[in-house]
Amino acid sequence: MARILITSALPYINGVKHLGNLVGSQLPSDVFARYRRARGDEVLFICATDEHGTPAELAAAAAGEPVADYCARLWQVQKDLADGFRLSFDHFGRSSSPENHRLTQHFAGRLADAGLIAEVMEKQVYSPADGRFLPDRYITGTCPNCGYPRARGDQCENCTKQLDPTDLIEPRSAISGSTDLEVRETKHLYLRQSLMRDDLRRWIGTKTDWPVLSTSIALKWLDDGDGLQDRGITRDLDWGIPVRRGSEDWPGMEGKVFYVWFDAPIEYIGATAEWAHARGLGEEGWQRWWRADLGAADVRYLEFMGKDNVPFHTLSFPATILGANQDGREDWKLVDYIKSFNYLNYEGGKFSTSEGRGVFMDQALAILPADYWRWWLMSNVPEGSDSNFTWESFQSGVNKDLADVLGNFVSRVTKFAAARLGATVPAGTYGPAEEAVVEELSRRLAAFEAAMDAIELRKASQELRAIWVAGNEYLQAAAPWTAIKTDPERAAAIVRFSLNLIRLYAVLSQPFVPDASAAMLDALGVSEAHWPTDVAAALDALPTGAAFSVPEVLFAKVDDARREGFEAQFAGGKA
Repeated sequence: MARILITSALPYINGVKHLGNLVGSQLPSDVFARYRRARGDEVLFICATDEHGTPAELAAAAAGEPVADYCARLWQVQKDLADGFRLSFDHFGRSSSPENHRLTQHFAGRLADAGLIAEVMEKQVYSPADGRFLPDRYITGTCPNCGYPRARGDQCENCTKQLDPTDLIEPRSAISGSTDLEVRETKHLYLRQSLMRDDLRRWIGTKTDWPVLSTSIALKWLDDGDGLQDRGITRDLDWGIPVRRGSEDWPGMEGKVFYVWFDAPIEYIGATAEWAHARGLGEEGWQRWWRADLGAADVRYLEFMGKDNVPFHTLSFPATILGANQDGREDWKLVDYIKSFNYLNYEGGKFSTSEGRGVFMDQALAILPADYWRWWLMSNVPEGSDSNFTWESFQSGVNKDLADVLGNFVSRVTKFAAARLGATVPAGTYGPAEEAVVEELSRRLAAFEAAMDAIELRKASQELRAIWVAGNEYLQAAAPWTAIKTDPERAAAIVRFSLNLIRLYAVLSQPFVPDASAAMLDALGVSEAHWPTDVAAALDALPTGAAFSVPEVLFAKVDDARREGFEAQFAGGKA
């Protein structure tokens, strides 16, 4: 039994996320976590809301709430949506937790002791109209590198070049739109990432199994222009983790907080501590997952994220960990594998909150069950390139994969069996047809497991569908509705084999469509079913005489009229 730590990129607190956010980290990490649990591993699956920074302050102000109250409310909203999509987090934490406060301050102190924190008097943009210093991403202007007119002061989302606000052409406040901006001096702390460049390069060089997307982005940031630059880790804000050097005050840093991108990845550890403390496991409970010197040496740690998060998880967060480990007194766990994803677009364009364009998580659950979305998103997950959500593709995936293949098989078998043989598993001896299916499914199961082990999730979904198809082809060829007229014992054997196929499908499909899986097992009267190690044995698991029932329709088809209604509903155009 392996020990596997899985983290999903933290969703930001300000509002409901769209399907592109869901498929970029939370959903694929859940599918993999469910799979590893099913294979018998000890899995800890962690996520949290990312709650600090100016966007949270602005969203709270717009809602007319204190920022702490706003974040608490939106945490519950996001937690409920995660539950609705059956995301099986062991803990869904908050980056504003006391645990993350302590850990962030601890890491800052460790980095300072290692000589990796610089106190820098810098010039920052101040907006008299807003009465505040403007964080980098709240200054917009034209990118000097590619000419994109809406580049942010920290990075151009068009060409991904790292920027400073003073690099922008015609900068303006993203809050008020004011161009009356001043440059004032203020002191901040910088993580001296440039000193870690060689260490990071060596470390990244050992990750030969990472997706090309992860390593290529990391190396681009490492080498682009003048190479990896030191990065500010503090801000002049009210909401955030107060700057402290471990447990001590940090002279000159009064009234400042840590930059959200410094504390957010540390919340992976913080959320694990929250999980341990909530269960009365104490410090050892979380340290055994994160400290190699305290029990985490055998942990395999995997991170799931969209490609926009890769630079911080391949460079800045590892620099924090490597720096904290420098004197050998602590040995924090570095990530073993980063699974990164491209973007999901909507009908050929981008999702847009302001324009009401695209489907958001709450809207999705309001119109169709979670399994429908989980299946389509995972069978179209943007691994090798960006993917495009269209309602026609979604309709086809639901109707042809879920309804016509999996749902139809379950319905045909249980209805026929109950009507013609009674609602108990019949006896019957398998023959050459069943043996051929066992042989085929043994091959296909191995291919499915190989894709899942490699976290090639689109390929895995294709292999799973092929397993479903094999059952349909068998049922059609075996034709128990014909056999029963002349050979009732043969018909009984076909039904027994087919009912066992339903059980097998429930187990294998659970990472992708957990509600349907549970419904299949419930119909068979099975409370627990383990991952198959022998397909022949798995297809002989249901005891003769065991009762079963005909389940409700697993998947209702999406007809053309309904699809057209969805297309109009989510097309956008909201002012």
